[in-house]
Amino acid sequence: MDSAIQRKVDQWLQGNYDQDTKNSIQKLQQEDPKELADAFYQNLEFGTGGLRGIMGVGTNRMNKYTIGMATQGYANYLLQSYPGEEVRVAIAHDSRNNSRFFAETTAHVFAANGIKVFLFEALRPTPELSFAIRTLKCQGGVVCTASHNPKEYNGYKAYWNDGGQLVPPHDKNVIREVEKIASVDDVKWSGGDANITLIGKDIDEQYIEMVKGLSVFPEVIEKQRDLKIVYTPIHGTGITLVPQVLDRFGFKNVHIVEEQKTPDGNFPTVAYPNPEEKETMSIGLAKARELDADILLGTDPDADRVGIGIKDNHGEWVLMNGNQTAVLAFNYLLEARKEKGIAQSNDMIITTIVTTGMVDDLAAGYGVHCYRVLTGFKWIAEMIREKEGKECYITGGEESFGLMIGDKVRDKDAVSAVALLCEMAAYEKNNGKTLFDKLIELYVKFGFYKEKLISITKKGMDGQQQIAAMMQDYRNHLPKAINGIKVVRVLDYQSSQSTDPHTGDVAEIHLPKSNVLQFALEDGSLVSARPSGTEPKIKFYFSVKEKLERADEFDAVDQQLDAKIEGIIADLKLN
Repeated sequence: MDSAIQRKVDQWLQGNYDQDTKNSIQKLQQEDPKELADAFYQNLEFGTGGLRGIMGVGTNRMNKYTIGMATQGYANYLLQSYPGEEVRVAIAHDSRNNSRFFAETTAHVFAANGIKVFLFEALRPTPELSFAIRTLKCQGGVVCTASHNPKEYNGYKAYWNDGGQLVPPHDKNVIREVEKIASVDDVKWSGGDANITLIGKDIDEQYIEMVKGLSVFPEVIEKQRDLKIVYTPIHGTGITLVPQVLDRFGFKNVHIVEEQKTPDGNFPTVAYPNPEEKETMSIGLAKARELDADILLGTDPDADRVGIGIKDNHGEWVLMNGNQTAVLAFNYLLEARKEKGIAQSNDMIITTIVTTGMVDDLAAGYGVHCYRVLTGFKWIAEMIREKEGKECYITGGEESFGLMIGDKVRDKDAVSAVALLCEMAAYEKNNGKTLFDKLIELYVKFGFYKEKLISITKKGMDGQQQIAAMMQDYRNHLPKAINGIKVVRVLDYQSSQSTDPHTGDVAEIHLPKSNVLQFALEDGSLVSARPSGTEPKIKFYFSVKEKLERADEFDAVDQQLDAKIEGIIADLKLN
């Protein structure tokens, strides 16, 4: 074994770590040295969003010690940032294995540092944590979740006083403080239990009332109260609030997918607890088909992402991708507010650089501002903060199945999204249309956009290096054409430069630096490459468009767009 790795292993075997941890290390030494090396070869990085990793012993794993050290660093930064004030934090967790233990560990470390802690009594959706930070006037917060990752993973997301995840300068400052914690002996583990207050039902009620206030057409729901809704929480936290919110909205015909109703960190019915995956939604789709439902909805374990299923133009059940869901949701809120007479001249919506360009066309059609930010809801939250008092935020969202409706929560919120998507389905049904009818209608009006996402994972110690090499190769050899179509701009968010690969003309990009490359093609297509900040994974986003003259041409144009995407993928050798 590498000597640097061996030194770290020895530190854990000789240091102030519990005996179970030491026993687990010794077992790995004997039975799986390769796994031991992977568990110690690096420190689990506290990135701009916090921690995420596989659970287990070691510096590169999610465990009591990596969480405790991260919390100590974050506590130190909070105390420096608010000298002389009572510092308050809220803490929540999802249904994953060890999530409660990690949340309690986090609470004890904050409390031992003299910080006032509001800890949810049991599992709760991530968006409620954001709401609680704002409601309880906290300066920070943490939720223990790994979102939609496989069951082996857990994570730790850090928030600031607006209820949004950390953004500059706080993200980098917290990382610096976390990196200063050199040993578990630097962590205050206990002694502040009196600083911990359990919270639950009171915040639930305030949150539910807030979500109810987002409804635009309660009178339409009253007419369509029997809209047939199938909902699956996919063994996660959505079960704690989604059924209550739907009931409070006035929907009386809600069917929960029984097989996925109970919170369970082993996610026994799915490989990935991700509503983006057809396999994950298959039980819900079967139930929707059996009941001849109007809409199917699924939320991920921490209930910040939502997937929906509807019947297509042939009456077949299909899952919407995140771009289609965003287009439908954005349009509903803009159209309904206009019809209700509550639209304002300074209304705005926010999306991200990898979300469908159709959102810009929608915004222009309704005369509202549309802002594009880097991927991640923390940037949407930051933009809301920047525009507060000047523009009226209506909704935000991105292609990764996230929506944030209204500004009372500053993170993606699948609980409110489920309710508003059901209201949207009721609104269209009241007008004699399905949601798929509406989608085609929007394509005819604004252009038929189609998107696809490919994720490539490079496992092992050199996975990150392979991905870095791939990005560097693109930067060193800017493509001048893709699939025979001229590349008109290459946008490099790392260098903050937009370049014409033919003329060398350079323009500045006015967004924070991020390791993202985009290739804009002459026909309006857009290809984006974005490595993950938390996993050895690179995502490629493809967006293509064509004119759709009439609804009955949908299938033919859909096939053309598929062929265009496949041509781009083949040319980039990503099959």
